[in-house]
Amino acid sequence: SKDIIEKYRNHEKVEIIYQKNKGLNVTNNIALRASRGKYIIRLDADDYLLEDALKHLSDRLDSDDELGLVFPDYFHVTKDGAKIERITRHDFSEDVSLYDQAAHGACTMIRVKFLKALGGYNESYNCQDGYELWVKFIRRHKVENLNEALFAYRQHGSNLTTNEQRILSTRAKINADFIEDFKIDNECLIVIPVRSSTDAYLKLKINNESLLNLKIRQALDTESARKVIVSCPHEKLVDQIDHKFISNPKFEFHLRSADSSRLNTSLDSTLQEILQSINLKNPLQAALFLDIRFPLTQSHTIQDAVNTLFLFKADSVISVRAENNLFFQHDGSGMKAILNQDHFTKLEREAIYRNIGAISAVKLDAFKKYKAILCGKVGHISLDKSSAYKIENPTDLSIVEHILSLA
Repeated sequence: SKDIIEKYRNHEKVEIIYQKNKGLNVTNNIALRASRGKYIIRLDADDYLLEDALKHLSDRLDSDDELGLVFPDYFHVTKDGAKIERITRHDFSEDVSLYDQAAHGACTMIRVKFLKALGGYNESYNCQDGYELWVKFIRRHKVENLNEALFAYRQHGSNLTTNEQRILSTRAKINADFIEDFKIDNECLIVIPVRSSTDAYLKLKINNESLLNLKIRQALDTESARKVIVSCPHEKLVDQIDHKFISNPKFEFHLRSADSSRLNTSLDSTLQEILQSINLKNPLQAALFLDIRFPLTQSHTIQDAVNTLFLFKADSVISVRAENNLFFQHDGSGMKAILNQDHFTKLEREAIYRNIGAISAVKLDAFKKYKAILCGKVGHISLDKSSAYKIENPTDLSIVEHILSLA
């Protein structure tokens, strides 16, 4: 690489900086300090810009002095550069009102003056620089996209983006830091609903702890939780709850009505009952519902659902996983792929997400307005594969125990 780089030593547009590997954002700040232009763009070593990409992006920034950053559509390409598919983002000038889908970190062009005023890149994170900048910029500056494919993103086994847990945990840390920086009040009520005290899964245990007690512990360990309620129509369930939780001042048992506990009945009525029955010295900002059948959904992930709700100004939040498999419908003559999933161009608006059901969150003022948990602007929190694993039988439990043994 050095031999190739040195060929450009005397080029008037090239400045070369050699250094030891200090991490992505330290390097980004070194480049930011060395930059002399109005705009800056980062290009990863294994990706490439298409012809005139810089011109198209800079022309858009030139056209609006209030615009902080602009990003394009892109191609996924193979290791050898063959195009796999085109990724077409939403049209931010027409369609987007909820900014919880960040721009790609690389190949986003940023106004240097704004970036420096925001403190540059945060060097405490060693990945997800684009996401951290995105959260900063959307609160203070306009952001836009160009629905033109202007760079190629190479997909191969060593991509950072294949490390799902690292990405999601870093994003959760970024969200938590911004909640603190912006001094956002996100105190919440956490509800763990149980339809019957005799449900079979209540007998299942992990490391000698029942799924119910495990979920109560995770809820109590969630930083912004000020009240944790187990809601069930049978008081006998209390006998299955660890005494140390019952004696915790943050914990409360709620005797749920039979009507709100019926199968296929939404949790809206349960939340309405709880809000009418509990006494709170200080008003809470949000309510979360947790499903005990997801034992690997940890406290920091629950907290991230709360943070996401407030950071992106959503009314409610659901926990999801992106579905990358093809889905088909039978039209009478055979199976046909739906939503153009088999096409070369992938439209962001046609992406499919599965609601996992592990975590649901709603702002209490939105719930009072809409009388529903899933309401208004619905944001999302992506779960890693382990967090989204649902226990429904002893076999599932064995798989979870195996996962935990590998941790």
